[in-house]
Amino acid sequence: MQKIAGNQLLENRWSEAEADGLSESQLLLYRSNILGSDKRVTNYGGGNTSAKVMETDPLTGEEVEVLWVKGSGGDIGSMKLDGFSTLYMDKLRALKGLYRGVEHEDEMVGYLPHCTFNLNPRAASIDTPLHAYVPRKHVDHVHADAIIAIAASNNSQELTQTVFGDRIGWLPWKRPGYELGLMLERFCSENPDADGVVLASHGLFTWGDTARSCYDATIDVINVATAWLDTETSGHPAFGGAEHISLDAETRRAVAARLMPAIRGFVSGNHHMVGHFNDSDVVLEFVNAKGMEPLAALGTSCPDHFLRTKIRPLVVGFDPAKNNIDAVLERLPQQVADYRDDYTAYYDRCKHDDSPALRDPNAVVYLVPGVGMITFAKDKATARISGEFYVNAINVMRGASAVSEYQGLPEQEAFDIEYWLLEEAKLQRMPKPKSLAGRVALVTGGAGGIGSATAERYLREGACVMLADINDEALSSTAETLSHSFGDDVVRTVRMNVTDENAVAAAYSEMAVEFGGVDILVSNAGIASSAPVEDTTLDLWNRNMDILSTGYFLVSREAFKVMRVQGMGGSIVFVASKNGLAASPNASAYCTAKASEIHLARCLALEGAEAGIRVNVVNPDAVLRGSKIWEGDWLEQRAGTYGTDKDGLQEMYRQRSMLKRSVFPEDIAEAAYFLASESASKSTGNIINVDAGNVQSFTR
Repeated sequence: MQKIAGNQLLENRWSEAEADGLSESQLLLYRSNILGSDKRVTNYGGGNTSAKVMETDPLTGEEVEVLWVKGSGGDIGSMKLDGFSTLYMDKLRALKGLYRGVEHEDEMVGYLPHCTFNLNPRAASIDTPLHAYVPRKHVDHVHADAIIAIAASNNSQELTQTVFGDRIGWLPWKRPGYELGLMLERFCSENPDADGVVLASHGLFTWGDTARSCYDATIDVINVATAWLDTETSGHPAFGGAEHISLDAETRRAVAARLMPAIRGFVSGNHHMVGHFNDSDVVLEFVNAKGMEPLAALGTSCPDHFLRTKIRPLVVGFDPAKNNIDAVLERLPQQVADYRDDYTAYYDRCKHDDSPALRDPNAVVYLVPGVGMITFAKDKATARISGEFYVNAINVMRGASAVSEYQGLPEQEAFDIEYWLLEEAKLQRMPKPKSLAGRVALVTGGAGGIGSATAERYLREGACVMLADINDEALSSTAETLSHSFGDDVVRTVRMNVTDENAVAAAYSEMAVEFGGVDILVSNAGIASSAPVEDTTLDLWNRNMDILSTGYFLVSREAFKVMRVQGMGGSIVFVASKNGLAASPNASAYCTAKASEIHLARCLALEGAEAGIRVNVVNPDAVLRGSKIWEGDWLEQRAGTYGTDKDGLQEMYRQRSMLKRSVFPEDIAEAAYFLASESASKSTGNIINVDAGNVQSFTR
């Protein structure tokens, strides 16, 4: 639900034309994908679907009943067939003979691999028994906001009966697992005509004898709940009415741009975090409301919400009427410290002898009255999705508090979900983070050959990248290519003239709002000119100095400001030129500006060392492929200088090098990656020549 009021009913997206001819497993996938395509049905990664399908046993050749069910860690909206676990139903039924009672239910997860059909490597999830023991062919489990609003009310059983009558049953809160699977089986046995059941504080189960009837039941039940909530809440001010008035959109982003690098610095002690900002209408209604703080303190109800958003959010003490951002930033360290202390106390109150160690005690969600919601996580997608989950929680709180009294999970239950040993085992199986995971990079000249290659190298290692360039068309094309390869979450663009200090400052503000701050600057924007000194006009001289010297100063100055606020250090990489060390004929303006870059880097390395800000230089030479500066007069001018033509220039450069090799954008990108990585964490003030060897540009 993204609308504040008057929620539209769900569209039934089933198409007989699309479903025609599909196998039972393909119909399951089709049903899953169309359910997961609407976040009002279930959130990203939430819920699961299943079908009991007759398959040919690969060992006996006989027909056997197989449970196809969403595997661990999947998302029904985007999964493929390989996202389903497959298990023999006769073996799943046989597990009942091994069950020793609720105090031992977690051990049943260890038996699930023994039920695997056809050596399927997809791990079965903890929810497998919930689907296996429902005696219907097709089962859906979703976390629709409208349903959870009922499920999270303190009289949810009564409301379920009021809304659905005997069509939909109700079960009390029980942590997902083997026991809940048996509870569902008993419910179905005792209520054979029911279409589903509401799980208190959790979500909805529905079922059917065909894929279509199961899907139809899921959509219809959610729509019944949605329509009922709309009727019951119409005309009532949400969350007790408004206490604050939102700032205008530009000011909201300006406040977020100042808050996010500061918060990021506080929460990135163990690993770099990435931020996401949401100032949608649904978020603003909540953060501005009188009832926001007491509701937020109750925490979320649905386990999926809770795992993504932590026990509760941190409410930032901002007053939009006063726009007291300076005072907020001054108090923010204490607010963050108080949250950590509260979280640690919660851990100490609830922990068991075998509980995993205390995890990151920082908040995930930050609510800012008049401004919006900020979320931080280890990567951009997770930060965004965590925010989406909290929007789901807001919708649940709106509905529940309007028709009843909202209740979050009891503290001990919440802890037992968060620090569940099975959840810990899942976390331990997660792949090791990539080398630049959580890092945020700004690449100027990002649409050129070196810039785009460097951005791609950083993205490949898990970084988020803001591409800055003055060429709108090339910028858009480059971003589209990189987004296609790495996803929309991690690529952003900004049109930036590096000689305009207001434009540079605005770009960093935009990056702070989009990602939370900056860790890496690759200063790469450039031009090139060639002319004998007597033909070098003052305009040409100044143009080189403005872009290649002043521009590098401006983008570095703003990087220093943000990096100092974060207090996490950082890496600045200048893409200079061998011409900054070795003179070239008919290029005095260009060579002098590049020499200025190199000395600026040395000065900044000296100045940034105490803050952990490293500044290093890559010196390319003759990188023609993909380069924007070689597309214009520069190529023709240099060819003329060396008495060759355009086609012969690259070969001339190759032969001129000591190694007799051409230099490509990817070679420069590799050096820029090394200098930004932990491998170079003890290097600053250095120059790496990537020129295939030129004795004149040796640094010593």
